[in-house]
This record gives sequence, structure tokens and C-alpha cells, in this order.
Amino acid sequence: MVIGTLADGITRGIDSVTSTLTSPISDPVIRLGVTGLSRAGKTVFITSLVANLMDRARMPGLIATPRITAAYLQPQPDDTLPRFDFENHLAELTSDTPDWPAGTRTISELRLSLRVQPSGLLAGFQGLRTVHLDIVDYPGEWLLDLSLLDKDFATWSAETLARLDIRAQAEHFKTILAATDASQNLSEPTAQRLAEAFTGYLNTARADGFSDCTPGRFLLPGDLAGSPVLTFAPLPAGDSPRRSLYREFERRYDSYKRNIVKPFFRDHFAKIDRQIVLVDALGAIHAGPPAVEDLRSAMADILSAFRLGKNAFLTSLFRGKRVERILFAATKADHLHHAQHPQLTAIIEGLARDARDRADFAGAKTGAMAIAALRATTEETREHNGETLDLVRGTLTNGKRAAFYPGALPTDPSKLLGPARAGAETWLDADYEVMTFAPAKIDLKPGEGPPHIRLDKAAQFLIGDLL
Repeated sequence: MVIGTLADGITRGIDSVTSTLTSPISDPVIRLGVTGLSRAGKTVFITSLVANLMDRARMPGLIATPRITAAYLQPQPDDTLPRFDFENHLAELTSDTPDWPAGTRTISELRLSLRVQPSGLLAGFQGLRTVHLDIVDYPGEWLLDLSLLDKDFATWSAETLARLDIRAQAEHFKTILAATDASQNLSEPTAQRLAEAFTGYLNTARADGFSDCTPGRFLLPGDLAGSPVLTFAPLPAGDSPRRSLYREFERRYDSYKRNIVKPFFRDHFAKIDRQIVLVDALGAIHAGPPAVEDLRSAMADILSAFRLGKNAFLTSLFRGKRVERILFAATKADHLHHAQHPQLTAIIEGLARDARDRADFAGAKTGAMAIAALRATTEETREHNGETLDLVRGTLTNGKRAAFYPGALPTDPSKLLGPARAGAETWLDADYEVMTFAPAKIDLKPGEGPPHIRLDKAAQFLIGDLL
């Protein structure tokens, strides 16, 4: 497997080898990767996690909380990465007119250092120790790109074009593609028209709730916008003489993997110890069965990108670290009354089943749970047409207050996952709605972080054993 071969050939360099050799007498470092798909809330998760680790009154589920004596931000170890803008994001969420911070558009990093009192029989004879938590934030679209390393241009094109047949968002691109002869000599205006139409399709598909929208840099081009490495599109197989459009797109696709995907894997992704994948499962359910099936497939592809298993000393020293724990977290649990949280948890477990089975077999520990990194709603119960409805109430992004009932999620997740896998276009027996809530105005007491749902339990799963 290309990813496995590439990863096994990667070492951490001289600095990393030194760090590994001296780890028994140096401060331990946990590298936590945070990513998510389709507006899952990565920025809010990191901001709330750091704030709640610094002020821990709302973190009882993190077992080490009573033994953490201090938490403070330090300069990040990688001077070449942007710093995660924690202070400004927290200010946005906790101001008198709170607002959601802008989403992740590039990779960033933040180091939080924790002073921890050791536990155990010899704890009284040991001093405080420092554990560094390096949080790496990166777009979920980049994670999905890692699956491209195992695919040549013909394979990627065939898979992508097959998806277009069931996505109405691709009609414009398919029209332009049908009028294009890929065996003709490269015409740069033709290449640009195809790439622009394909990029437009990817953006529309993502906005409509689909998860697998690769290549990810087409959605977040940054300073690569307009470059040849982002000017290609899937093409049907056929004659491909030299200098043809097909051959040039094939070359650009290979350049994309070589110059964009592989450096991200080598420089950042391959160094992660623990990973959380945030998933907007409620958004996919609202979008319909095709979006749910697309999400399930994307989550399975995500696992193919991880180097799974436990870290042995020599493996860590000579071949880089493996991801030991992965948490799949369904976000926006505050959009549901707590009575429906077990159903949401069962759904994320079902969506992640293929991925988790593969990871568990490889020796990694996986988990799934429903969370809200920042609680934006309150709960209430009302009588309506003789029924008792469990509602959530919050402020919508338009400023209006609203009580909301999204529909009853099934207790058996196969009621959703089965029709999605079978190719259903719509839910036959229910409609599932979503609301876009603004963050609630909050008053934090001394020692309190922002209110959340199960953020402490997520932290316990991800880093609790190392504290």
C-alpha cells in the first residue's frame, strides 16, 4: 500500500530521534490532530478544549483534572506553522455579542503545557511533571486527499466520474466534459474551463452536505489558486497520445500528489499521536441518504490514511509514530435534547463501524461519541397535538429566538444507514431538520471554561491515559 510504504520510510529527523532517545528524562509531548468534515466545528472544538483545560471546573470526566495544577500556553515548537489564534477565537465566542469564528482554511498549531502531579504509590516522592499538548489543526479536505496516494489518475477519474452520476451538483461540469475531446492536444483555456467547472461542482457538493470532495486543495487553494497543479479534472479513459489533454491532466494529478499531498503527510500528518475526527452527522442526515452514505464511505477512507497501531520504542525511533487512538465525534449534540443523544451516538458508531473495525484490527483504540464543544442551546419539553416533544431553544444566526424539534432519530441506526447504503434518494418515513444556532451569551465564573457536552469525556479518551 502506497501510504503504508511512504509512512514506513519516514523518520522524524535528527531532532525527533534525539527527542525519542531522551524521552525518559524530558517532558513528554502529545501531538493531537484535529480535523473534521463539512463544517463540523474544528475551530470551536480547539478553542473550547484549550479554554476548559486552562479553567477546569467543567471537566470532571477528565480523570486527571484534580491532579492538574496549572495549564499555560507556550510558543509552539514549529516556527514555520501559523499559530492557532486561540485568544481571538475565545473572545469571539464569549463577547457580549458572541459569534462563531471563521473556519479552518490552513494548518495551524498551538502548544498547551500542563503541570501534573503524578499518581500511584510513589507519587508522594515525585515532583510535578510537565506534559506538552501540541494541537495540530488542519482541514478535513486535506485528510481525504491522503487516499489519493494509492490511486493513479485513471482510477481516481473513474471513481470520481461514477459519483457524478448520482450528484445533481455536477450537471454543469458534465456538460462541459461531454463537449471535450481529451485525446486532442492540450488547450490551456479548455483545461481552465474544465477545472473551474469541476471546482464549482466540488464547492456546491460540499455546501449540500457531501463529504468526499477531493482534491481538497481545490476547495482551499490559498496562494496556489490558478496554478497548473490545481488546473485538472477527472477524464474518462481513452486514447491519450503525447501532448494530449488527458496526458497533461495525468501529469498534473501526479504533481498534485507529489508536491502537495506527500509533503503534508511527511511534514505534519505522519507525526500525530492521537486524532479526533469531527463529523456533522446531523447535517448529513438532513441532506438525505446520499449524503449519509457519502459520509460513511469518507470515514472509511480516512482510516486508510492513518498509520494505526501502538507505538513501540524502536518503531517510534526509526519509522515515525503511529496513531494510537482515534475518536470519531458527532458534533452539535446541543441541537438535540439529551434524550436523543444515545441515538446520535449509535448513528456515529454505525457510520464509523467499517473504519473502526479496521483500526481495532490494526491495534489502535477507537471511540465514537456525541459532543458539543460549545453548548449554544437550552432544553425544554412541550405538549403539541397530544404529543410530548423534547425541544432545544436557542438564538438563530438571524438574531431570533426559537424552540426547535429536529425530528426523532431512530433508536436503530440501520434505519438510516440501510437506506443510505441501498441508494435511497430520500427518507421515506421522516424528515430531519437542522437549525443554525448562534453561540449563546455566557457568563463565566472564575475557574470555568465554556459550557459543553462531553468535551471532558472526549479529552479523557484522547489524552487521559497519558496524564
